[in-house]
Amino acid sequence: MHFASYIQVGESVLKPAIYYQNNVANTLNLLQVMAEFKVKHFIFSSTAATFGEPQYTPIDEQHPQQPINPYGRSKWLIEQALPDFDQAYGMKSVCLRYFNAAGADPDGELGERHEPETHLIPLVLQAASGRRKNISVFGTDYDTPDGTCIRDYIHVQDLCEAHWLVLQYLQQGGVSQNFNLGNGQGFSVKQVIDTAKAITGKNIEVVYANRRAGDPARLVADSSAAQATLGWKPMLADLSTLVQHAWAWERKQVATNQ
Repeated sequence: MHFASYIQVGESVLKPAIYYQNNVANTLNLLQVMAEFKVKHFIFSSTAATFGEPQYTPIDEQHPQQPINPYGRSKWLIEQALPDFDQAYGMKSVCLRYFNAAGADPDGELGERHEPETHLIPLVLQAASGRRKNISVFGTDYDTPDGTCIRDYIHVQDLCEAHWLVLQYLQQGGVSQNFNLGNGQGFSVKQVIDTAKAITGKNIEVVYANRRAGDPARLVADSSAAQATLGWKPMLADLSTLVQHAWAWERKQVATNQ
């Protein structure tokens, strides 16, 4: 299972060289060594960013892949290479295209801790806990019910379950495939903030800003292929559950740092 990549879209635009080196060249090095030692199964942590601007939603596996930033292209290039490794070396692979990974371990032992943090839910909760002054909302004039962007948030525990099922699928002789992983429903930025306010009981200062370039109005997954092939189903799909688990983790970080 290969998770070792750089993942920040904005950084990839400013520093494409390190993204192509780490996400492409280093992954090809790994695949070369796997082929040399006859390792036959590969699970790749890919991304919805390989699709680029959505032509329709929800996005299924047949949606055209037209990444619009170096991060998305770096993942897409590996997806393009994997069928060649299958044909040449018999290396079966599954690419899992995550939408927005969110939440935290329900027992509070593991959670998001990026430096710097770029994901919406932990940023909102840092504003609630006082570790951040406010939360910025980029654009309120999108073609969505409340004008803010809609994203498909998938609980990290559901992602873990998908990886476990894929491992069994490959070990039982499954063919190389790609799967989209999401809840199949979207929540807006405003919904996330309102849910965080309700769960934390805190006032969260919001700063409204202009749209960011390249932010689609909606990104929602069609995960029916994973459900049909793997028997996978997101079990922690409720936004309140996602935020509750992430809030427990955030409070633990605040207590640890005091």
